[in-house]
Amino acid sequence: MADPNPAVLTAGEGPILAVETSCDDTSAAVMDESGSVLASVVHSQDVIHEKYGGVVPEVASRAHVERATVVVREALAEAELRPQDLGRVAVTVGPGLIGALLIGLNTAKAIAWAHRLPLVPVHHLHGHLAAVWLTEPQVAFPMVTLIASGGHTSLILVEDSRTFRLLGQTLDDAAGEAMDKGARLLGLGYPGGRELDALAEQGEPGGFQFPIGLARKGNLDFSFSGVKTAMYYLLREMDEAERRANRADIAAAYREAVVEALISKLLQAGQLTGVPTLAVAGGVAANSLLRRRLEHEGTTAGFEVVIPRLSYCTDNAAMIAAAARSGPLLPFPAYLALEAAASLALDADLNPNSEKAGL
Repeated sequence: MADPNPAVLTAGEGPILAVETSCDDTSAAVMDESGSVLASVVHSQDVIHEKYGGVVPEVASRAHVERATVVVREALAEAELRPQDLGRVAVTVGPGLIGALLIGLNTAKAIAWAHRLPLVPVHHLHGHLAAVWLTEPQVAFPMVTLIASGGHTSLILVEDSRTFRLLGQTLDDAAGEAMDKGARLLGLGYPGGRELDALAEQGEPGGFQFPIGLARKGNLDFSFSGVKTAMYYLLREMDEAERRANRADIAAAYREAVVEALISKLLQAGQLTGVPTLAVAGGVAANSLLRRRLEHEGTTAGFEVVIPRLSYCTDNAAMIAAAARSGPLLPFPAYLALEAAASLALDADLNPNSEKAGL
């Protein structure tokens, strides 16, 4: 079994302070040298963005400015540590909303620079992958992990905690985006994916049928634009009374189609690669039907299944700290040249001083 947390850091040993601000949650966490989470603080912006029906990047960035130092102080207080007790600082550098990323990056740089600490840049998707071995430290590698969120839907072969290969991804909407759009069509509240999941639990999926994108294709890519369009046309043909009467059943059928696409491709990827473990991560990993079906169907097919706890599914700094344990350590003051990136390949070189730097 591969070591989920290989000792690749040669300096800066000690607790890690991690900062995550890639989208609309402001988060800080502290992890000790053994990988135990000493503190995890997440400040949600749901109330702020609810009136807009989605995340407004400029509003999110301003909220991060107001909250970044507060969540760092709360995390350190919860861990009963001072900045000078830290061994290193970790931060998400991309992908994400560029304005939001810059707030977290500059916060982390300032803390690291002030205390002459090294800094670890972390890819946001590496963080979601790390949520798996944060939940199950003895997980068996290699594995196939499905990352499904509002901005990403990817199947990734994870050979160890720092070696990854993309197997497939969405060609249009992300799974979380499709859930949110479906929720808006049904007139549900924000965040849409959570509201749609709750409504679907009250309905029966058999009365309606939605298309499953790329179901007959011999690849591991996804498509969710068709299911959203199908709901739009279905609801357009109904009057208000029909929509109200059938809303729960429509939500259940819609959720079924999205989850079926995710589960079928994940199982196919596991069988094609021959890995012992299947995992899911990202905000959509909180979906109750996805969790139930993966646990049942993955186990029945002979895989070890790992599903992160709910607090590690959405964006959080604890997963960034877990990823940082196998990330590149930038010494003081080399990281001052580090930049954030709205788009960032999973295999990008995050060292700004490298000839192959991806930032």
